Amino acid sequence: MRQVTVDALIPGERAETVFDAVLRFERYPDLAPHVRTAVVHAGPPQPRGSSSWELYFRSGLLRWTESEEYDRERLHIAFRQTEGDFDELAGSWELRQTGEDCALHFEVAFDFGIPSMEGILDPIAERVVEETVAWAVSGLFTGVTLGGE
Repeated sequence: MRQVTVDALIPGERAETVFDAVLRFERYPDLAPHVRTAVVHAGPPQPRGSSSWELYFRSGLLRWTESEEYDRERLHIAFRQTEGDFDELAGSWELRQTGEDCALHFEVAFDFGIPSMEGILDPIAERVVEETVAWAVSGLFTGVTLGGE
């Protein structure tokens, strides 16, 4: 399984505000050029939701639908693919308040289930996912520092 992590520091923002903004998945096509569509089927204020994604990938599209669990009290969002192009895909967003700033940690693990193509597909997917999260977070807030605190 390939793992991707993105850490960011969002200055002057409450972690709850960042949590709410991150969950606005329908905005991601405007924030990140790799995102063709992000369709929210169900979301907050319910504790569980789902969304479907299409990302530009190589000369085509990478598609999946995921289920999500939102824990605003713990500032944690977990997601898992329910159908799509990956054999497995699961990850989380974690937020925490650090003084007047918010620290964000995103991680995802994925596997296409095609060992012979792993060396070709995995690095491309890793770059696309990492850049998408970085663009989205940087588009949602000003002054974001990528790479953590």
